[in-house]
This record gives sequence, structure tokens and C-alpha cells, in this order.
Amino acid sequence: MKINGPNHSHLNPYQKQFQKQADAKQQTQRQDKIEISQQAKEMQGAGKADAARERLVQEIKMDVESGTYKVDANTIAKKMIDFYKK
Repeated sequence: MKINGPNHSHLNPYQKQFQKQADAKQQTQRQDKIEISQQAKEMQGAGKADAARERLVQEIKMDVESGTYKVDANTIAKKMIDFYKK
């Protein structure tokens, strides 16, 4: 039986520690990435108000500020009933 001494050329007791440090550096250098699908991009674009709606909102704001905005109670009541019937 042949027994070799502790001076093996392929044995490095600190190799595991060096490997752990290298792995830790690689993990800290990683960056998060995000990809947005085409469908999500379309949905983002659909959320933007068109010109006609913006104009309507501006008219209502001006009417409210000037005190000339009138609320039709019958229309609101009808829409509330329709909403809760669903």
C-alpha cells in the first residue's frame, strides 16, 4: 500500500473559499431585466386619452370653475340603476 504525503500538487485547501468569493462576485454583478410584451405595450397605449375626450374634460372643468355646470339627476339615477343591475 502506497501512502502519499500531504503535499499533493492538485490539492488546495483554500480553493472552496476562492470559489465562494468568485460566485458571490458574479451574483452581485447580475442585473435584473424585464421584457414587456407587445400586448402590454398596446394596452399602455390604449390607456391614453384621445383628443375628443380631453376636450370634453376641459369643457367640464371650465364649466365647474365658472359655476355653469348643471347635473341632470335623472340621467345619473338611470346610469346608477343600470350599473347595479349588472
